[in-house]
Amino acid sequence: MREKKEFLLYVIPSVLAFALSGVYAIVDGFFVGNSIGDAGLAAINVAYPVTALLQALGTGIGMGGAVQYSIHAGEDKREEQRAYISWTLLLLAVSSLAAVLLLFPSVSAILSAFGAKGQLLEMGKEYLRMIILGAVFQIFGTGLVPLIRNMGGSVFAMCAMIAGFLTNILLDYLFVWVFGYGLGGAAAATIIGQTVTVAACVVFVLKKGPGLSLKSGIKPGRLSRNIMKVAVSPFGLTFSPNIVLILMNKFSMMYGGEGAVACYAVIAYISTIVLLLLQGVGDGSQPLVSRYYGRGRAESVRSVGRMAYISAFLLAAACIAGLYAARNLIAPVFGASAEVSKMSAEVLPFFLAGFMFIAYLRITTACCYATEKNVRAFILIYGEPVMLFAALLLLPEFMGLEGVWAAVPVSQFLTAACGVIIQRLPAS
Repeated sequence: MREKKEFLLYVIPSVLAFALSGVYAIVDGFFVGNSIGDAGLAAINVAYPVTALLQALGTGIGMGGAVQYSIHAGEDKREEQRAYISWTLLLLAVSSLAAVLLLFPSVSAILSAFGAKGQLLEMGKEYLRMIILGAVFQIFGTGLVPLIRNMGGSVFAMCAMIAGFLTNILLDYLFVWVFGYGLGGAAAATIIGQTVTVAACVVFVLKKGPGLSLKSGIKPGRLSRNIMKVAVSPFGLTFSPNIVLILMNKFSMMYGGEGAVACYAVIAYISTIVLLLLQGVGDGSQPLVSRYYGRGRAESVRSVGRMAYISAFLLAAACIAGLYAARNLIAPVFGASAEVSKMSAEVLPFFLAGFMFIAYLRITTACCYATEKNVRAFILIYGEPVMLFAALLLLPEFMGLEGVWAAVPVSQFLTAACGVIIQRLPAS
């Protein structure tokens, strides 16, 4: 009974917070799509993987530190807890600086590689340059939330995200609709919204955390390695949908042109919210799984895992039913043309077919990295885009554009099948 209560206390705020992350992802598309139309919608969609890369860096490093913090909290090692928080903050700062230095000079090359050209390229550059300049806020905004959640502040983390989200909406309205700043204004609104979240999270860590110290009984190199070993999996879990996005944009352009890219933009926005909701269940369960794992309570780990699977499957089923019923209403909300709206309604069922497989994968991978089974998590996370790429090479050759759409659920099914096999392997 206690485990169920703790599960709900952690998972409900986490799901709500990830739901806000999903809405965060589509707010810019909503305002720009209704202001500029299909071209603006497609431009943000092509540029979005870089935004997602920054957020995935923060999520990966933050979750890596959070998992180690929880495991050592379960072992009641306070000095190590302080060290892992401090080194996580240091790694977030280093990755922020590296992201700006590496990505800003490469904006044109990145967008061109993603398939952007002409007007799409110019609009994407306007949006992406601003996003990269604010990388520190994107990375810290997503990196501090897992730490706070594992410190027992899941409700505070949700409130911090709400504050940033509301700021983003207000500024999107002002910058894009009122002042007409276009894609640059939408990017600025996103950065300022993340800044609000970061400010709140920093206050929590300094006031409620166990303190900061770079010294512990563990060598600095090992501390960093322990964080990054775990970070690879949540980074991939957050970013892999955007590897999918990159591949799908590329093949949509090849087989259907700009209209197909705009159509997929609508589908991607909606799918992102569902994927993040399911990740919210997995990441909300993670602090409990890691803590029980650290205490050697195997049955409690299994109990939390069962509750997580049931919750994820029920959530996926509800999303499938709701989105199928609303399939004709979704694209017009983003200002899509009648042609793109019709195509989106016809295409959406392809993507709904894979949500149950994703529910299974999100919980399985979260449980793997929460218990330091990092190789298994790595295989599942990065296996999906590999499967997708293979499906995209084969299916469109026989089915044309429909093969592009079908490649997504096919790859998700194959990855889930691998997950079932991996779960049956003996623990190493």
